Amino acid sequence: MQKLSKPAFIYAISLALIVWFSVILQFYISTAAYVQQGRTFGGAVVQIISFFTVLSNILVGLCLIAVLLNKVSAFKKIFGSGSVITAVALYITIVGLIFNTVLRSIVHLKGLFALTNELTHVFNPIAFVAFWLFFAPKTKLSWRQAAGWLWYPLLYLVYVLIRGAIFHFYPYPFVDADNLGYQQVAINSFFVMVAFLLFGCVFLMLNNRLAAKSFQ
Repeated sequence: MQKLSKPAFIYAISLALIVWFSVILQFYISTAAYVQQGRTFGGAVVQIISFFTVLSNILVGLCLIAVLLNKVSAFKKIFGSGSVITAVALYITIVGLIFNTVLRSIVHLKGLFALTNELTHVFNPIAFVAFWLFFAPKTKLSWRQAAGWLWYPLLYLVYVLIRGAIFHFYPYPFVDADNLGYQQVAINSFFVMVAFLLFGCVFLMLNNRLAAKSFQ
């Protein structure tokens, strides 16, 4: 694995601090809010990690920690690999796009909730994609690897629908089967998966082009 340059290291460690700050803040304020509503602490934590945004930001934080580590380990090999970093860049991009094009008009937050919302949906996605684009080590990836990137959002969708059918909680309105029905949710989910596929192809092609240039 390639060692980060000094500017890349400074950028990565600065971004890692911001990402983990936003994730920890999200857990802190949301857990308190859910507990006040009558949920148990464990139930509040499960509720929070049921959001794709939170899970994807955690993945961003893990990738940044992995690339900052000097010692090669299983953790670094997984989360610091070119395929995983590119996949996470894809996931966090979709997080930002869906929130800012579909959900922003219906979300009205104040105070620390507004701060963590902007960090996890705007700043972190843009900053991590910039890290991936300019600093992350690139290796040539296959289309087979890109196809594997779809398993994460697909499994997440299955989890959300099963949990929603049991507890009647859906983290996003476009997958709310109670209000929309499963047919409409299937249509909405299809278009979201198409977005993952199309942007995944763009990320793959861009990655391979940058990888080819780095070996010239």
